[in-house]
Amino acid sequence: MLDRPAMRALPVLPFEVAERKTVTANIDYHVEFDGRYYSVPFQLRKLPVELRATVNIIELFHQGQRVASHRRSYGHKGVPVTAREHRPKCHEDYGEWPPERLTNWASEFGPNVHEVVRRKLAEYPYPEMGYRAVLGILRCAQKHGAEQMDAACQRALTSASQSAPHRRYIEAILKRGLQHAMPLAPPITPRSGNHENIRGSEYYDKENNNDQ
Repeated sequence: MLDRPAMRALPVLPFEVAERKTVTANIDYHVEFDGRYYSVPFQLRKLPVELRATVNIIELFHQGQRVASHRRSYGHKGVPVTAREHRPKCHEDYGEWPPERLTNWASEFGPNVHEVVRRKLAEYPYPEMGYRAVLGILRCAQKHGAEQMDAACQRALTSASQSAPHRRYIEAILKRGLQHAMPLAPPITPRSGNHENIRGSEYYDKENNNDQ
């Protein structure tokens, strides 16, 4: 009875245990937590953000301000959770990491590496969602060299139909030395145009003007 004047009403929401950690946004403006990827505004690429995770919500903070909130994903690992408003709105917003930079980089290792990267970017509704997978392919190319990587990609493409071969499949070919072990189809001739997801500056300028 003596405590009654100091008692307060119970909180509306039950207490939730939260995990906090500092993470860095990748060039695809997503951060990783528990094998899933969550978007932040693209301006925060390569910057540290604080992540707060509960069983239901993922919150992201930068300099004390909440910049993103997502329902926590329990789906397949590796699948991104992306807010549309976090995406670049025009070509200039991509800054130093437009999709063309990755496809041009892939071309330096050979036409078949370029084709694998082009297909990989085309698998996603937004090309930047494929950046992590593409960077893994390009790191593999740097490790093994252009000649070996292009031959491995050429072999992988012969059994991949129209889909993009997985990096681990290409690495398995290289590890077993199978890149030159069978007659291969003629090398891929680079296409004159890019995939519809890899758009030029004119498209983004037009899209941006339509949003205004």
